[in-house]
Amino acid sequence: MAEENKEAQVEETTAAPAEKVAEAPAQDPQEFLENFNWEKYEQGIERVEDSKLEEFEKLVTENFVDTADEEVVTGTVVYLTDREAIIDINAKSEGVISLNEFRYNPDLKVGDNVEVLIDIREDKSGQLVLSHRKARTIMAWERVNKAHDNEEVVSGFVKCRTKGGMIVDVFGIEAFLPGSQIDVKPIRDYDQYVNKTMEFKVVKINHEFKNVVVSHKALIEADIEEQKKEIISQLEKGQVLEGVVKNITSYGVFIDLGGVDGLVHITDLSWSRINHPNEVVDLDQKLNVVILDFDENKSRIQLGLKQLEKHPWEALSDEIKIGDKVKGKVVVIADYGAFIEVVEGVEGLVHVSEMSWSTHLRSAQDFVKVGDEIEAVVLTLDREDRKMSLGVKQLTPDPWTDITTKYPVGSRHEGIVRNFTNFGVFVELEEGIDGLIYISDLSWTKKIKHPSEFVTVGDKIEVEVLELDVDGRKLSLGHKQTTENPWDKYETEFALGTVHKGSLTEIVDKGATIDFNDDITAFIPQRHLEKEDGKKLGKGEEAEFKIIEFNKDFKRVVASHTAIFREEEERNVRSAVKRQSKASDEAKPTLGDANEALQALKEKMEAGAKKK
Repeated sequence: MAEENKEAQVEETTAAPAEKVAEAPAQDPQEFLENFNWEKYEQGIERVEDSKLEEFEKLVTENFVDTADEEVVTGTVVYLTDREAIIDINAKSEGVISLNEFRYNPDLKVGDNVEVLIDIREDKSGQLVLSHRKARTIMAWERVNKAHDNEEVVSGFVKCRTKGGMIVDVFGIEAFLPGSQIDVKPIRDYDQYVNKTMEFKVVKINHEFKNVVVSHKALIEADIEEQKKEIISQLEKGQVLEGVVKNITSYGVFIDLGGVDGLVHITDLSWSRINHPNEVVDLDQKLNVVILDFDENKSRIQLGLKQLEKHPWEALSDEIKIGDKVKGKVVVIADYGAFIEVVEGVEGLVHVSEMSWSTHLRSAQDFVKVGDEIEAVVLTLDREDRKMSLGVKQLTPDPWTDITTKYPVGSRHEGIVRNFTNFGVFVELEEGIDGLIYISDLSWTKKIKHPSEFVTVGDKIEVEVLELDVDGRKLSLGHKQTTENPWDKYETEFALGTVHKGSLTEIVDKGATIDFNDDITAFIPQRHLEKEDGKKLGKGEEAEFKIIEFNKDFKRVVASHTAIFREEEERNVRSAVKRQSKASDEAKPTLGDANEALQALKEKMEAGAKKK
């Protein structure tokens, strides 16, 4: 029945034009040519009436969008190929977008709504040009700005690491996540966050350079701030809390108490001495700590770890007493001594004066070094003040016990030069026995201004014990006394009036000097340099010299050349005067003659008296 109706319709349709043609009235040829539409004939199309065109434009306006360039609209995926997606944006034509722009969305399918940007309404081939990537970027910036202004939480995908932080995809925009904004605690492994989706807060936007900075730490801090207020309100001194090691520095350890940080100073980590906190704790380690103190705002919290354990001094055995020998390890060295850890947390000080019997103090570094295991004797012990002093030298006999037997006055020994001062040299005879050689006792002949001119540290030197003070533990030594005093011999050889031959060594301001030998250097005053002809001796000139002064104590010798010929002149003058005086005496009666005459007269008178 349906087929018959269709056939009837077809016949009716095909027959209608024939009837119309048959019914059409005949036209005049001239009139036909005047009214013939040559444009329609040339173009091969049928002209559309204006009313129909207006109706068509109305339908287009009502059903299709007005697609302006650079406009973002929502389109629908109507077809997918291996390389492209056909997008219907309800315009006059459909647009084509490469699937590369949808790489972030591998599940794209027909019917999905996507945002696109109209680049060009019609290119040269009449094709509508669209871009999903550009549309996504524009919309992303609008969303990012909105999230920043409204302080909204956004979701982002961590793409990769970069210098100083991470790159995060937020709405299709690459935002920067600084390393300091990832978490409230320092991050050591950035790679653990790569390829993860996290929540962030947009904290900064640079519109000029199109830069976005996000923070995950800001979200955590908001939650922590609430926890922090609650924890701080409950803090009390002496309270024990569990925390996690957040950071380790050279001066202490920061502990996270659950939003509130506290510091355990290095001195509060262990009763024993430590060089660095990492010897006691590790990062991320959970441990119990006690609150020692905090400021008024409770923003600075001082914590302690060692206070949770009994003080080592309290556990120190009662058997240890003064005079006992103990063993320990050197933990700290100072110039004045070394600290020895006898048991963990209990230390004793060995003062440098207790390291050796030597009275010549040295630095503690000369005896021990950190880490050495040594034995010592307990000298003092104060359990209340927790102090202990130790001695090492007490392990050996005091060398001064039999000092008078080993080093009597006048005995000679060999020692080592350990040090010297302006006034003398310190010589070590054995460990604990030091003596001093005064500068005046170094040499019989040399005039020494400083001991360094005569000896050096480490030299071996012969000495003689001059004085011994047992109570004061002092030895006075001499070096020159180990040899004969050459001045005893020189006192005779260079006696006053002796004449010696030599050459002037040096001319000085007030005269000259001459070396008679290695020990004797004589001085010749200016006026004693004059020769017999009136001229003066010059440097290097050889002549005879007469000793006019010799002082053994002060090692002073003065000589004169002038005295050589002046003495001869004086001798000649004295001889001439004597001869002249003798001649005069012979010409005059002498007292002896007068005495003889008087004696004769006396005898004559005495003889006359007897006769009577």
